[in-house]
Amino acid sequence: MTTTAPAIPVNHVDPFSPEVLEDPLPFQHALREAGPVVHLAQHDVYAMGRYEHVRAALVDWQRFPSGAGVGLANWRYEKPWRPPSLLLETDPPHHDAPRAVLAPILSPRALRRLREQWCTEAETLVDEVLASGPEVDAMSTLAEAFPLRVFPDAVGIPREGREHLLPYGDHLFNAFGPENALVAKGAPTLPEHAGWVNAQCARDRLAEGGFGAQIWAAADRGDITPEQAPLVVRSLLSAGVDTTVHGLGACLSAMATHPEQWARLRAQPGLARVAFDEAVRWESPVQTFFRIADVDVSVGGTVVPEGRKILMFLGSANHDPRRWDAPDVFDLDRDPSGHVGFGMGLHQCVGQHVARLEAEALLTALARRVERIAPAGTPRRHHNNTMRGWESLPVRLVPAV
Repeated sequence: MTTTAPAIPVNHVDPFSPEVLEDPLPFQHALREAGPVVHLAQHDVYAMGRYEHVRAALVDWQRFPSGAGVGLANWRYEKPWRPPSLLLETDPPHHDAPRAVLAPILSPRALRRLREQWCTEAETLVDEVLASGPEVDAMSTLAEAFPLRVFPDAVGIPREGREHLLPYGDHLFNAFGPENALVAKGAPTLPEHAGWVNAQCARDRLAEGGFGAQIWAAADRGDITPEQAPLVVRSLLSAGVDTTVHGLGACLSAMATHPEQWARLRAQPGLARVAFDEAVRWESPVQTFFRIADVDVSVGGTVVPEGRKILMFLGSANHDPRRWDAPDVFDLDRDPSGHVGFGMGLHQCVGQHVARLEAEALLTALARRVERIAPAGTPRRHHNNTMRGWESLPVRLVPAV
């Protein structure tokens, strides 16, 4: 008896269209309900939206490697627009040494030395924002301002020119998608932004004791090569700001729209890290990443053919009711651990502990000084081919008495 493989469901919606970027939840629901694997006709790629299969693909770097790029472009046949990231876009053994160098530099133990300073910086920033008046844009004054205030200092780059970091990162994440209007919009200024970022990766631009200097010290020890060192520093500057900015924006948006959760956080400031991880699950600032099938891979009874790109919808996995109870609800009673908002497995975000410490510092400072965060206008989404976030998030901050 001959068994015929089930036909792969086909979806004709462009997941990078403005409509889906504005509100991806309906598309993601349809993707999950269609099956374990779906063919996206607009871009001739395969896609996964269910938590079980997204998580399994993320940890299976042998069959779903990253070396062909984590964007739509297939680097087995196309030339990368910039030298690939040694962390995100390589696989073992090339991935091993850079990861081994960076992981201890960004470990929770190593970050302890920054906690007091970052908490003080957060308190100062919140005091400045409250002094400016009750209604503020939480994105520009808090979610963007705090990471740009502390993270570049920790890396060891100069203060002058930091305005290049966010537009450079925004273009980088747009470039993981198709060459659409979002990519075209950033192209004219890319040389200026990329030139500044690349220049900061040189040994002589980095302050002593910072993350960057520690990476170069690893090159001096022979743990990585002098050619690899600036690329590892670049990874910090490429992915270490925008992701945290949009994670903080998600958290502030959640607190403004869920006043009972903000009250609970104020009563239990120790929940700050839980709140941040729940926000990362709930909003999934990094929505998607591509991998490639290195061999024919069976996923839920469906075969992804060798050499084909597959788009993993992290945001969809984080809203999969097969894994999460009431996934569309932001809830501090939930244990959000296991979400794939930082990836999973070998390529899981090496800077996630930095982001958590930044969030803990800012949320704790806000909880001490702000009784209530309330919407103060219509928020506006920031569209990006890979990231989900806010362009503007107007809120009213009610100071604590």
